[in-house]
Amino acid sequence: MSFRRLRALCWKETLQIFRDPSSNLIAFVLPMVMMFVFGFGINLDSSVLRIGLLDEASGTESNGFARALEASPWLEVHRYETRAGLGHDITESKIRGFVIIPPDFSRRLKDPSGTAPVQVVADGSEPNIAQFVGSYVNGVWQSWLQQDFADRGKELKREIALEPRYWFNPSAQSRNFLIPGSITVIMTVIGALLTSLVVAREWERGTMEALLASPVSRAELLLSKIIPYYLLGMFSLLLCAATARWLLGVPFRGSILALCVVGTFFLLSVLGIGLAISTGMRNQFNAAQAALNAAFLPAMMLSGFVYEISSMPAFLRGVTHLIPARYFVSSIQTIFQAGSLWKVLLPDILALMLSSAFFLGLTARLTKRRMD
Repeated sequence: MSFRRLRALCWKETLQIFRDPSSNLIAFVLPMVMMFVFGFGINLDSSVLRIGLLDEASGTESNGFARALEASPWLEVHRYETRAGLGHDITESKIRGFVIIPPDFSRRLKDPSGTAPVQVVADGSEPNIAQFVGSYVNGVWQSWLQQDFADRGKELKREIALEPRYWFNPSAQSRNFLIPGSITVIMTVIGALLTSLVVAREWERGTMEALLASPVSRAELLLSKIIPYYLLGMFSLLLCAATARWLLGVPFRGSILALCVVGTFFLLSVLGIGLAISTGMRNQFNAAQAALNAAFLPAMMLSGFVYEISSMPAFLRGVTHLIPARYFVSSIQTIFQAGSLWKVLLPDILALMLSSAFFLGLTARLTKRRMD
């Protein structure tokens, strides 16, 4: 191997990256666009829910509970006069649920043997939102009930008092694990999609013949395609991590070293996937389509980034073990939320090492110094 030739080839590949508008778009613009889309556009939490309220009691107690609902920062309460109006608006998705206070609210509230005389109906077409409606209204109800008993000089006895604590994500915000997971998708785009076009572009432009006619070895050719995109990928990884931490406010509890180690082996895996596709297909369009199906879509659907792997069928759970993105999602979420726990990261690192060795070895096997 000649390091002089390797340096020249790497410099040629670097110039080609910066001179190609599509490569610049994918490498620099698309990652930031995706980070902000995932950061602000995708949110599994619900900040403010629109609900309806029908007070059929119109008493002191019911008015107090209604005001407690309206004072909640999580609920946007709209009062109604009839049940028909509630049914119409929840059907039209104008409200996500409603609360009905029955006429005998005050009497049943003061009866020690009575049950909670409040009806809560939520829109079950979106189960996640329905659970939020129930939880928010129940939280307001428990707080108001305790205050009401205290105002009347009585003690609300609770046999069990729940005090939840959320480890690793105290604020329980979905963006704190969605945004680190989205970095996996971005690295997949940079690694697999860009490199899937590299060799195919050489064949389409007719420059591959010149490379094959030169004294460049197969190892030099492969390394010249890997090194520039590896450096580009690591730069994007650190840029995305800084964006997540300083612009999107996601806690980062790990170390840069752990992030770089895990990111290195994941990048080598996706670079190997992209180069293997590009080597086997000599058309850029076909290579890009294959890269989307082989790397991008599995990273989105089967990595645990959005959909919980344990909830998948047994067959798909087995398939996820073959996808490098699964291990990187687990590792980067651990680094962001829990820290550099090497005992936890080591199994993922080993899996990514095997994955990178397999795909890079496959690329080397497919690369031949022949025109056929």
